[in-house]
Amino acid sequence: MAKKANPFTGRWRIKSMSAWEGDFLIEEVEAFIEFDKKGSGSFQFGYIQGMLDHRMTSRGGEPAVEFSWEGGDAADGTPLTGRGWGVPKDDELRGMFYIHEGDESEFVAKRKSTQRASNARSVGTDGYNPLPRLKHSVRVCSIRGCRV
Repeated sequence: MAKKANPFTGRWRIKSMSAWEGDFLIEEVEAFIEFDKKGSGSFQFGYIQGMLDHRMTSRGGEPAVEFSWEGGDAADGTPLTGRGWGVPKDDELRGMFYIHEGDESEFVAKRKSTQRASNARSVGTDGYNPLPRLKHSVRVCSIRGCRV
């Protein structure tokens, strides 16, 4: 049986979040959430950034994506973990973002255009960076060890 295509794959620009204002969302980079074909991904809004693990599922009979994540708050170096979910509505992704033992927020995201020049160079040299460099390093620790 052929594997079903993941409709969430790609980069989504986070347009709004109920817990944080617009200026915070774009503090360092344009707020985003990105899902790759292998079940991983990344996100950043404000100083909060991380890597995620996602799965396709359904909610109310409609396609949905659920994810867990680990990362941190680059403003003060606090390691963070959490979970979230999203469902497509019209041309947007709408869902919830949860920080373990912390804030939670609704979010609305719009798919980023995937058009790239046919002569685009490798990642990083054409201006595209899936996880932008942060001004502050974050030490993230889990049961598998720590990384910066």
